[in-house]
Amino acid sequence: MRAAWYDRQGVAAEVLEIGNLPDPEPDVGEVRVRLTVSGVNPGDTKKRSGWLGTPMAFPRVVPHSDGAGVVDGVGAGVDTDRIGQRVWVYGAQSYRPSGTAAEFTVVPADQAVPLPAGVSDELGACLGIPGITAHRCVFGDGPVAGKVVLVHGILGNVGSMAAELARWNGATVVGTVRRSEDVPEVEPRVCDSVVALDGPDPAAAIRAVAGAVDRVVEVSLSDNVDLDAAVIANGAVIAAYASRADRPGIPFWPLLFANASLRMLGSDDFPPAAKEAAAQDLTRAAADGALKPGISARYPLSDVALSHDHVDAGSRGRVLVVHAGTVRP
Repeated sequence: MRAAWYDRQGVAAEVLEIGNLPDPEPDVGEVRVRLTVSGVNPGDTKKRSGWLGTPMAFPRVVPHSDGAGVVDGVGAGVDTDRIGQRVWVYGAQSYRPSGTAAEFTVVPADQAVPLPAGVSDELGACLGIPGITAHRCVFGDGPVAGKVVLVHGILGNVGSMAAELARWNGATVVGTVRRSEDVPEVEPRVCDSVVALDGPDPAAAIRAVAGAVDRVVEVSLSDNVDLDAAVIANGAVIAAYASRADRPGIPFWPLLFANASLRMLGSDDFPPAAKEAAAQDLTRAAADGALKPGISARYPLSDVALSHDHVDAGSRGRVLVVHAGTVRP
């Protein structure tokens, strides 16, 4: 099969290789997927670069955890009726050496989720890491129907999907952007209100449009925790999946008096049941037309290093590697 891989960590153009590797074979309980699209995420590029001193988990890594395609082989214990089924894939390179930057990948059968008719492969390849992270942020503490959800970084991949999922479940959603000039970039369908963090009083602006906040989807705990403490309702949850500072300080007493919970989220290590619930909900939401992630670029496998550079540059939309079909810049 044609694939991209790296045997050492470093700069994308220096360590990523492209060539032919043996076709993988599914083991017991696994399926093999012939991929059409691979989704590139910040986590993929951080593993490749050795971010925070993380070592190589395997001697050779075929990167990327997200993708979509067609099941073309099954291992023992998997129904052969799955062959020919369109699926989206998550966790392909989570604690496994070979991800979706290849013509084929092998995953446990439940990590190849059937794609409903009308949901494109490209959308399927966008669901994995950002979608499951967003789902856990929004629903990790129960349904949000009738609640107020504050989503920081609503123009980002996780933030936009969190907002879409929360509205799909019946929440009122307030999104934030860093600068006032970014407000027009937020599509009205994604949230009920948008607040710019460079405004004179973001906390007052949030309370003015939504009152107290029940859930916070937090992209930068170190930057926003004081604001969060100023707008949350009693018993609120702050679900943080990133932080600019490694050791963020927190306003202890305001959070204590609000009886707030701080949930830290690392997507590779979510409980299996949480991932399965997320996969089911994401598939239903996609079928309902509730999820419309923006795609900023598509690259052929031969330009996989450029796809990593695009992600590392801070792309707001999804970056895809397209294995088949038309490639558009």
